Amino acid sequence: RRCIELKHGRVAMLACTGYIVQEFVRFPGFLSPSSSIKFADIPNGLAAVEKVPAVGWFQYTVFCGICDLWLCHQVPSNPPGKLTTRLFGEGITNYQYGSIGLPGYLGGKPVDDPELKKKKLNAELANGRLAMMAIIGMFFQDGLTGSAWGDWANYVDSPL
Repeated sequence: RRCIELKHGRVAMLACTGYIVQEFVRFPGFLSPSSSIKFADIPNGLAAVEKVPAVGWFQYTVFCGICDLWLCHQVPSNPPGKLTTRLFGEGITNYQYGSIGLPGYLGGKPVDDPELKKKKLNAELANGRLAMMAIIGMFFQDGLTGSAWGDWANYVDSPL
């Protein structure tokens, strides 16, 4: 169960970062050249859901499924961060992440001190829990006001 909570926390941390970054950074070029949709034409937040073509959502879903099910599979008996790939058999462990999330093949070194490792894993768990609450809060406020950082005065159904 802890592996699943860590995975959801990591996804929530990435989602929070993505929600913030999209306010400031846009990719150049076209999201869908055949439909003439540019990245700059896609609104931020939940409003983007209805602007992105269905084929784009399908590609996104397939990519996430491939990553989760085959490329970066977390075996429950392995410690958190030690991922395997199902493409070449689960016996091959080709992903070992270090203390700040750098993969082993990029120089990331696993934490050897058991007390420090426990402290870092507990911090990651706490940050993941906070990120899960934060992204739900951003979705809630975006759904009501039209912006994750919006003014509650824009919420037209507000009784205040």
